[in-house]
Amino acid sequence: MTAPRRTHLHEPVPESLDGTRFDVALARQFPDYSRARLQRWIQDGRATVEGDRRRARDPVFRGEIMEVRLPAVTGLDEDGPANRGRWPPEDIAIEIVYQDDWLLVVDKPPGLVVHPGAGVPGGTLVNALVYRDPDLGLLPRAGLVHRLDKDTSGLLVVARRLESLTALSRLLAHRQVTRRYLAIVKGRLVAGGRVDAPIGRHPAARTRMAVVPTGRHARTDYRVVERFRTHSLVRLELHTGRTHQIRVHMAHIGHPVLGDPVYGGRTRALRGAAAEVNQTLATFRRQALHAESLAFDHPVTGIPMRWNRPAPADFLSVLETIRKDSNEGGPNR
Repeated sequence: MTAPRRTHLHEPVPESLDGTRFDVALARQFPDYSRARLQRWIQDGRATVEGDRRRARDPVFRGEIMEVRLPAVTGLDEDGPANRGRWPPEDIAIEIVYQDDWLLVVDKPPGLVVHPGAGVPGGTLVNALVYRDPDLGLLPRAGLVHRLDKDTSGLLVVARRLESLTALSRLLAHRQVTRRYLAIVKGRLVAGGRVDAPIGRHPAARTRMAVVPTGRHARTDYRVVERFRTHSLVRLELHTGRTHQIRVHMAHIGHPVLGDPVYGGRTRALRGAAAEVNQTLATFRRQALHAESLAFDHPVTGIPMRWNRPAPADFLSVLETIRKDSNEGGPNR
């Protein structure tokens, strides 16, 4: 049964917040909503004290009733139905791994863009999500808490309510969401390790990211799952969520992700490999990267939740080809 949507919030100002700014008191009493959103609701007159409008900086006093009149559909930035037209619904096949009143988890296939943008007006995961749940079209970013690159497959969590979007975003910011990936990288890694290197825009190629001193802190842990003659299968865990983080970090240590068209360089024929092996590698035209595991405490119930999904067929096929080459051409461990 679907939980009813709340239309009003109301709380008295506690003694601990006596004399505090209105926006600060709201944020403390209603932590499911961001302070920026609460400030916008103050400006719009949705948030009041004792039924009267106040400015964000005005003080509130013990015992006064703070009230927020929520939009008709929780998640609206502004009133009106016009927001629904931002992302037209499209019947695109996607696999929903889990769904409840507050969130859903999707296993995104490779080749599917997550969000419409320049040059990609439709045919995205967002369009598919809005088709299945029209209310997602009213949420910021259609409820997306994080993203995957177009050619990266795997698990994504999507919030279905503004409250769960705020809570999940907070969990992610506080590094309380575990995200593990599986990747095939070039070269034979001796052991696992950690890449702790800042990531920012490439100083010359602005569409690319790079390890740069002025970048934002980024940390990736990795361990070797299987070694081959010319490649390694690794499992990686993200501790931050920078754009292209795994791809940049693995290229930075000299083991770029197989098939990465941006950071992996040209795919060269392997010396001593059978023709079918080189043919398979040459035709694998996406990064061999899969978000296989996602775990966090449910933002409403607090119940620990975890999902795992196997890599898609094309990933497993190229992996088996590399494994076969390794077994025939020399030891793989």
